[in-house]
Amino acid sequence: MIHGSAAYDILVILGPTATGKTVLAAHLAASLNGEVISADSRQVYRGMDIGTGKDQEDYVVNGVTIPVHLTDIADAGYQYNVYEYKRDFWEVMAALRARGKFPVLCGGSGLYIEAVLQDYHLIEVPLNEALRATLKGKSLEELTSILRTIKPKLHNITDIVNEKRAIRAIEIEEYYLRQHDYSLPPAVTRSSGPSGTQSLHPMITGIRFDVDTRRRRITHRLHQRLNNGMIEEVDQLLRSGIAPEALTYYGLEYKFITLYLTGELSLKEMTEKLNIAIHQFAKRQMTWFRKMERQGTLIHWIDGNLPLEEKVKEVIRKLEG
Repeated sequence: MIHGSAAYDILVILGPTATGKTVLAAHLAASLNGEVISADSRQVYRGMDIGTGKDQEDYVVNGVTIPVHLTDIADAGYQYNVYEYKRDFWEVMAALRARGKFPVLCGGSGLYIEAVLQDYHLIEVPLNEALRATLKGKSLEELTSILRTIKPKLHNITDIVNEKRAIRAIEIEEYYLRQHDYSLPPAVTRSSGPSGTQSLHPMITGIRFDVDTRRRRITHRLHQRLNNGMIEEVDQLLRSGIAPEALTYYGLEYKFITLYLTGELSLKEMTEKLNIAIHQFAKRQMTWFRKMERQGTLIHWIDGNLPLEEKVKEVIRKLEG
């Protein structure tokens, strides 16, 4: 634990995509006798490396590889969720505490970060066979319309990529609407207070760029990943037997590259549409982080343009009070 004017037992590095979170988290972990815990909802999957941004070289600091947890823990094709993430996070935390390692939580998945920081009580929504019977045979358009009547603002478009997911989304929202605080994500309730050992004292740092710089970084990184084998990675996933429609669950890169590989988009169309979609995604990430601040989460924002050494020093100064 870091001792100063405040005592923190975890450092959080967050921010939108392409802001350099991983390399900063790794250098901070190296300075703090720590290890990194990923808070990325897609990096949990094996075989999804380039498209999810598993830049292994970012974890190498002065020739030493900093350990990272909660990546490559599920097979591609599986649908990992926040309920499982919170369970797995606390298993890692217990192991790090036992070894005297300081945890650095790093990622851009706001729901995953909030789930552990706010100690969300996660509920496994049961199947509703009667409801499913009424929805059986309806088209995706009809199911989407039903879902929108329950939840007009659909933030998670993966809920409507196919009929099966849309039915499950309706089932969750119906259950949630009847029983829980509707300001929270599906199947989640906020803890009324600390829950014993699952209470954290975080210092949260966000990396921020101006919009134009962020856009340039996103576009540059997209072209870099396309040149480094991202298309071939998606092709291999398809060849392994994962259905094209299933790949849309795993994010924008997999969705648009699949459309290209199945002949629905040209390479130029795919690249342009994917670039725009990632920019929109980064904007939604910032909207989530601003919502966290409105709800009382203190985020110490630092300028992404600072040299890496300066960022590390600034964060450590805040940690030590």
